[in-house]
Amino acid sequence: MGLAGLGLAGCGVRARGQALGVARGDGPADGLGEVARARGITFGTAVQGELLGQDPLYAAAVATEAQLLVPEWEAKWDALQPREGEFDLGPLGVVAEFARAQRKQLRGHALVWHQAMPDWLAPALAEGATRARGVLAAHIQAVLGATQPVIRDWDVVNEVLANPPGSRFTAQTPARGVFRDTPWLRALGPDYIDLALRLARERDPTLRLTINDYGLEGDTPWAEQKRQAMLALVRALLQARCPLDAVGLQAHLQVDEPFRPEPLAGFIQGLRGMGLAVLITELDCRESANLPPGLEARDAAVAAYVQQVVGTALAAGCRTVLTWGLSDRDSWLIRDPDVSRRDGQQHRGHPLDAAFRRKAMWQALARSFAGG
Repeated sequence: MGLAGLGLAGCGVRARGQALGVARGDGPADGLGEVARARGITFGTAVQGELLGQDPLYAAAVATEAQLLVPEWEAKWDALQPREGEFDLGPLGVVAEFARAQRKQLRGHALVWHQAMPDWLAPALAEGATRARGVLAAHIQAVLGATQPVIRDWDVVNEVLANPPGSRFTAQTPARGVFRDTPWLRALGPDYIDLALRLARERDPTLRLTINDYGLEGDTPWAEQKRQAMLALVRALLQARCPLDAVGLQAHLQVDEPFRPEPLAGFIQGLRGMGLAVLITELDCRESANLPPGLEARDAAVAAYVQQVVGTALAAGCRTVLTWGLSDRDSWLIRDPDVSRRDGQQHRGHPLDAAFRRKAMWQALARSFAGG
């Protein structure tokens, strides 16, 4: 089993710059990936394999703007192992072949998560610790063996921390202490984090191993509590000689959340001081219903907020920035009712608008990279 030979027939990718706003004179021909790379920064985005194969405009935008790709769905458990012991790398192969053809890097998301689980998995975990360890080991062994030639960085564990009391997300996320109450935690306790990282290192000794989580960027009491919980978790893992190379900040931002540079910068510097890389992994930005009317004013508010956060992260030592999609047209901020706007408007939280034109957020990221 492997990714070799899983092609992307008829993807219809146009030349760089064609079918994008750059052809209409709204910016330089270079995409954000090139702008970032000139300053030693990697820019990328999450992608949908189906759109890469069927939508030339989407594929051209990805080819122009991004240097690093992460599959939105194709590397999650329900995509890769829909039935126990039966692995399907076809959808991931589409993304991998696009990355190869366009000379892009590829990272994986995510080996262990409490969502995107196939129907058989939660009942298997509920059978007990021995069964859970076996299932986890088999998945990591098979997936990393197949993807080793093309994926050199994985979100090994995703969203392991609970939301502190007072957070706007608390009611949605049951907790056991500082950890999110999930089937993995119930089956194996907090040691499932250590176990997943060790299994990944054993299977692929040179893979970059990342813990990924959200709600770590703002200037609120609950964001600070979550930052402290992450620092404590990382410190405990390293003291136990658990392999860990990086922490991912999802950065699903919200314009109405207070932000100051100092708390985020101190957090990143603390992680860097422990020898870890720090990545922004899922950047997008939700608008507030209180924003002034008019697209120009809304886009300016989003851009200013994004530039504050990304600029702070880069100045503190972050060198990788990925958005969770490039265009407002294909955003989960529109598809997911839990995060979509309630007033009938649609979030404009990505670098490109629904017609793939570059927006103020694109310019804000370019300025952040240039100043990095």
